[in-house]
Amino acid sequence: MADNRQNFDPRTSFRLDGTVCVVTGAGTGIGRAIAFAAARSGARVQVLDRNADAAAQTRADIAAENLYAADWHVDVADEAAIEKTFAAIAAAEGRIDSLVNNAGLAIRRPAVDLPLADWNRVVDVNMTGVFLCARTAARYMLPRGGGAIVNMSSIMGLSGGGLYPNISYQTTKGAVVNLTRALAIEWAAQNIRVNAVAPTWVRTEFIRPLLDKPELVARMQGATPLGRVAEVDEIVGAVIFLLSPAAAMITGHTLPVDGGYLAQ
Repeated sequence: MADNRQNFDPRTSFRLDGTVCVVTGAGTGIGRAIAFAAARSGARVQVLDRNADAAAQTRADIAAENLYAADWHVDVADEAAIEKTFAAIAAAEGRIDSLVNNAGLAIRRPAVDLPLADWNRVVDVNMTGVFLCARTAARYMLPRGGGAIVNMSSIMGLSGGGLYPNISYQTTKGAVVNLTRALAIEWAAQNIRVNAVAPTWVRTEFIRPLLDKPELVARMQGATPLGRVAEVDEIVGAVIFLLSPAAAMITGHTLPVDGGYLAQ
């Protein structure tokens, strides 16, 4: 007989209490906001960034709210450094429960003018870095019987873009979408959920050069049915949801947070 009790409780189902959550690129922008939200949801947040000062500032600001965070200086494209950092986190915390692969890089140049070195650097951070962090985190999640990973893709990973040249970013963010699917299938039997979030343009320093061009901003807004550039806090809820028990049956999914951009 079916269990007709109503067991879902929103007061607890969106919480991350007591979990150890690693957030890359958490020194600034969306990553910093995710780190705060995870800490406010009860997680023991591990702030990773290649800018040591920015990581330390995020950690200090979270601690100022009487919440827990630790900071780590690491480049996600450095395999040895990632393995060392995750091992140190696991040793200090005893576990790794979740990962947000947020660190990213954009070099906006036409394809015909893009040096191979710049292409490789974007691939190293946006694609290889996501793989390295996910692989390393999973090695600690598997013995514990599961975990949750959220990869940061982009609307540019689900479309061809078109407002300005950004070929290496579009390519790598598209790769993140299929990496998410593939890892979700590979690890589903071990209860590691892997999902992605695909934001639209978000008002951060990451796209500051674009926001300084009024005509380009007008085109962004015109391409978005809701008619505006997103704010950082409007991305965070999707990430926390996918990390939380409320999303226990969701894996292999890429959730656009795009103001309707991809619905057209």
